[in-house]
Amino acid sequence: MQIHGVLLDIDGTLMTGNKPIPGAETAIRFLQGNTIPYRYISNGTRKSRKNVLKKLERIGVNVSIDEIYTPAIAAIRHLHERNIRTCNLLVTDDLKEDFQEAGIIHDDHAAPVVVGDAGDRFTYVSINAAFRSLMQGGELIALEKDRYWKDVDGLSLSAGPFVTALEFSTGCTAVVMGKPSQHFFLMAMRDWNVQKNQVLMIGDDIMTDVKGAQDAGLLGAITFTGKYRQEEIKRRGVTPDLEMKSIEMLPILLEPLIVT
Repeated sequence: MQIHGVLLDIDGTLMTGNKPIPGAETAIRFLQGNTIPYRYISNGTRKSRKNVLKKLERIGVNVSIDEIYTPAIAAIRHLHERNIRTCNLLVTDDLKEDFQEAGIIHDDHAAPVVVGDAGDRFTYVSINAAFRSLMQGGELIALEKDRYWKDVDGLSLSAGPFVTALEFSTGCTAVVMGKPSQHFFLMAMRDWNVQKNQVLMIGDDIMTDVKGAQDAGLLGAITFTGKYRQEEIKRRGVTPDLEMKSIEMLPILLEPLIVT
């Protein structure tokens, strides 16, 4: 096994809420010092990319906005390719900024529906409006389909349960923009001149991060922080390529695997 590129999950892997996980700064500086290309690849869909940038800066390293790849960016590309400029955006007001800056307008009655982790915006009224949009024949675009994530006060529902409810009620099948979409992983590393099997995805979700990466031809590493649950690994039957107690182990595990 050789490593010539790294994709880093954020929530649960590098940070819990706005607090960096111990060793995150050292891990990123190790990648920088060894000129290993890396990118922050998050399924988080509450914050705009600008605010994800501000969050990552808490780790203590310089971060470029181009180093951050999110489902919203993938969705914007998807919409532009289809010349769609108006959608029912079931997302937070903060994330809506990414779409507005890209020329995507929100309309409660538009047929295409984009669903992210809308938090408190998940209400009967907003979900019913999305349902009605989809019943017009609109496309259901899920920024992610995670079941839950690790917030500062405990596990919290993500977008997946609400996307599934819309699929069930309308008969639609969501097009998933973020992890575990194979396209999402490959687009995140599209400008790297490396082989897929030399890129390591590190995250705290055995299905979304590890199996998703492996299905795309990448390597997958699980970190025992965030929403990691040992019993789920056993139940799912997924074998990570690497296991690490936390991100602080990255330099120790990667040093012998670096391509020179």
